Amino acid sequence: MTLLPSLIAEALENNPEIQAAYQEREAAQQRVSPAEALDDPMLEAGVINAPLASSPFNREDMTMKMIGLSQRLPFPGKRGLRKDVAAKDAEAIEQGYHETVNRVVHDLKTAYWDLGLTVEIIKLTEKNKQILERFLRIAEERYQVGQGSQADVLKAQTQVSRMLDRLLVLTREQPVLEAELIRILGRHMKGEILVPVPLQIQEVPLNLEALQQEALTQRPQLLALQSLIARNEKSVDLARRTYYPDFDVRLSYGQRDNMMDGTRRDDMVSMTVAVNLPVWRGNKIEPRIMESQAMRDQTVSLYQAQSNEVTARLRQQIAIAEQSLKSVKLYQTAILPQAKLTVESALAAYQVNRVDFLTLLDNQMTVFDFETSLITAMANYNKAVAEIDLLAGKKQH
Repeated sequence: MTLLPSLIAEALENNPEIQAAYQEREAAQQRVSPAEALDDPMLEAGVINAPLASSPFNREDMTMKMIGLSQRLPFPGKRGLRKDVAAKDAEAIEQGYHETVNRVVHDLKTAYWDLGLTVEIIKLTEKNKQILERFLRIAEERYQVGQGSQADVLKAQTQVSRMLDRLLVLTREQPVLEAELIRILGRHMKGEILVPVPLQIQEVPLNLEALQQEALTQRPQLLALQSLIARNEKSVDLARRTYYPDFDVRLSYGQRDNMMDGTRRDDMVSMTVAVNLPVWRGNKIEPRIMESQAMRDQTVSLYQAQSNEVTARLRQQIAIAEQSLKSVKLYQTAILPQAKLTVESALAAYQVNRVDFLTLLDNQMTVFDFETSLITAMANYNKAVAEIDLLAGKKQH
């Protein structure tokens, strides 16, 4: 048997989507520090005030060999806002990574239980086919001694053929489900044969209000949108800061040669401060502010839409889980035991000619349908709980 926890551990290690999300998270974290860094300083060197008529550096007093260093300094507050924007981006991507992990594990559980359901139905079908074959032998024996009819034999043969056809369909579905499971695991080759454990359920409390609160506080998808809202708020503040100029500070040193008669010339030092003039407000600054505000409002609307969707889906999945659980209990405690007793009674009655063969077959097929419905309800319950865990942001394990 292949245990689900071991598959989850394998998916967490090898799934390409999780690995890609992890690398994206690492890249986003590395963008935070550079966001507040200063621009590279500029180093310049050259000659200034050199006369065209002559090349020697000592003919004119203002001729100098110059080396300078300049640095752009953003208006106070801009660097901090840039870092805040990058940090909130990194937070959103961090939550996106956790959402990817939860979604992959959810998909793995769903595929695991779908495969388990198919395997269980195959077993039930095989079991039902064997029972029908036993009924066929009984019908043939009774027909041979003149106590049954050929129609009974033909009916039994038809039902056996139906089971064979169903087995063919199920055996075609099984590799498809296995392939999906292998894809989620991130395997390059099939590897070991995947044999899910028999379906069973573990009842968990399902309270809508508590789950809604959990989703709002720990669902990574919603937390990522909250980070993006904060990020866009910072972007609006940063866009407004473009009303204020940046500063270019420049310091240079000029070396002058002595005069032609040997008289010493003093070297010179220059320092200047330049600012950009943010005068293009109507067609440059204000549109950027409005763009940032629109992106912030868009993210707020997305958050509200996602919150509403989570609430709606929680209601749906809780209803599915509760209904499936009720069905499981009803099948286990009442319907199936009664149906099996009915088959036993019908078999005994058929052997003494008290009921017809069609009644016996119908009763057995009813048991088969109920058994199939039972394991389907168990699978649906497990899948609904997995969906609820994903919606509420519970750590998948």
